[in-house]
Amino acid sequence: MRDVIRLAFLGILGAGLVLPQVISAQTAKPRSSAANAGGALVNGDWAYVGHDAGGMRYSPLKQINVDNVKNLRVAWTYHVGDISDGKGFARRSGFETTPILVDGTLFLTTPFNRVIALDPETGKEKWTFDPMVDIVAGYGDGLINRGVATWLDPSSGAGRICRRRIFEATLDARLISLDAATGQPCIDFGSSGQVNLRDVPGYGHANLGEHAQGWYHMTSPPAVIDNMVIVGSAIDDNNRADMPSGVVRAFDARTGALRWSWDPIPQNRPESTSTWLTGAANAWSIMAVDAERGLVFVPTGAASPDYFGGLRPGDDKWANSVVALHAKSGEIAWGFQLVHHDLWDYDTAAPPLLATLSHDGKLVPVVIQGNKTGFLYVLNRDTGIPVFPVEERPVPHSDVPGEAASPTQPFPVAPPPLARQQVSLEDAWGPTPADREFCREAMQKLRNEGIFTPPSLQGTLVSPGQLGGMNWSGYAFDPQSNLLIVNTNNLMARVRLIPRDKVAADNEEGEYGAQRGTPYAMRRRFLQSPSDLPCGAPPWGNLTAVDMTNGTIRWQIPLGSMQNFGGPHDPVASGAINVGGPITTAGGLVFIAGTTDPHVRAFNIENGEELWKAELPASGHATPMTYESNGKQYLVIAAGGHQRIPEEPLGDALVAFALP
Repeated sequence: MRDVIRLAFLGILGAGLVLPQVISAQTAKPRSSAANAGGALVNGDWAYVGHDAGGMRYSPLKQINVDNVKNLRVAWTYHVGDISDGKGFARRSGFETTPILVDGTLFLTTPFNRVIALDPETGKEKWTFDPMVDIVAGYGDGLINRGVATWLDPSSGAGRICRRRIFEATLDARLISLDAATGQPCIDFGSSGQVNLRDVPGYGHANLGEHAQGWYHMTSPPAVIDNMVIVGSAIDDNNRADMPSGVVRAFDARTGALRWSWDPIPQNRPESTSTWLTGAANAWSIMAVDAERGLVFVPTGAASPDYFGGLRPGDDKWANSVVALHAKSGEIAWGFQLVHHDLWDYDTAAPPLLATLSHDGKLVPVVIQGNKTGFLYVLNRDTGIPVFPVEERPVPHSDVPGEAASPTQPFPVAPPPLARQQVSLEDAWGPTPADREFCREAMQKLRNEGIFTPPSLQGTLVSPGQLGGMNWSGYAFDPQSNLLIVNTNNLMARVRLIPRDKVAADNEEGEYGAQRGTPYAMRRRFLQSPSDLPCGAPPWGNLTAVDMTNGTIRWQIPLGSMQNFGGPHDPVASGAINVGGPITTAGGLVFIAGTTDPHVRAFNIENGEELWKAELPASGHATPMTYESNGKQYLVIAAGGHQRIPEEPLGDALVAFALP
């Protein structure tokens, strides 16, 4: 399961149990002409969700800087109109898009998969495209989409239809190609502009008739390299053991023809008596590409189901990994597994980030890869060999019948962990003595031997919990200072396995996962006191600057506030739950929203000092972006609340800031 905030005090139901209602479903608008598509990218563009193909999230713009950022004001606001409150038949929506800017146009997506083109200076709509996604299909991640990708056809002349294309991967598993200038489907791509990803070979695994449509969907933008568009998938991997394959596939960017497919784990068929049975290990987050090397870097999640691995013995390669694939063939160049035989939902959720570091007196091209564990791995981009040492260390054994946990896990020697991985009874926290005692008693009942303590029948304390650590929010790299900026969470959770014959009698609160096909269902929930605040001491969210030259922490500060979260409290220390990543700029700034309090903030990258804060119409659980248009720099963030936090007001606003 992915990017799930499941604090029980919010009354959040488990995946597959919510039956939301559509508040507003804006239909397609008439399409109008946009500026001519095509042409080279310019310095002020933001052409990928991560700014560049390697996902550094660094902009060379510096009109907005540490001296004048305090003067930022709202320049324009655009309302997409797509909101579901989660009370009817559709799931609750979240607005997590990061727009891209190419050819003088902003392109973004809505929770209902509509694609919108805007004028970057005014926010005025140029065109919209509605793929008419079935929003009541029960997508496990709720109604979200994080953006689009673009491709310029090198064989097409200026002004030709579909010279520049916009690609979107939809919740109902379609890959759609649009003309960037008009929003019209590129009819030479697939079938009238789209490829049904459920019909293409490689979808994978037996018993597909039992798989509901919403179990296999897309939430992240595709990757584009070598005239190909590459997609992974989001899979509801905790419903059952035998889920769809986590296959990654490449399609011809012009025709939509399948070029290659790669499956992170071996195919398992029920008729086989010699192999295990599982699925998923899917790439649901954002990929990075290196065109010069012809490599695609794929982050993979857990094999199904998350919390019991008795049907998938061994390390489960290449689940929970970062894998470099040759773009031309889909063959593995190298792979590095961050978690062996995952039993904790420790997906490699953060996108890979490509950078060049100075190490031992040499410039080294690297892949920086974080994990929900809070560990950060730095790997040589050509070989996958760790740049900072990684040690295989013994970890606790499982006491669950039928389970064989990995005896070791890979621990980076540097950088240090960026999230809390070890808690004791002395760490029990609450705003009152009664709250603290409640938390201490709850923690005392759980198996707790530090990170990688396996799930158990009695219940296990897991820290970090399934949110992480690092989630899809990822990180941003500033090449001027060699600092990596990372936002993380410090939340511990309780996970308990339930024998199949005791499921009917189990009525404990928390998210339920059926894990069908295995001997155990599961329940999990974050630990919180009667005050509704987490049982671990604040800060519950941090922003950290990691010096990537020597693998040390330069500074770390609490990010955001939970002062009014879930109701009024006595004064609470800073540091909030956060989902939504940072960007950096040549102006010496870090911009980030992401917190449960509805603000976007700017920090001085040198020391972490907060320089500016603006209130948003709703919490901004998205990654911002910045661009230049007609000589002015803009900062843009999607503010829509989070699909898994009903206490947060929903919104549909794309907000642009600029200097007066």
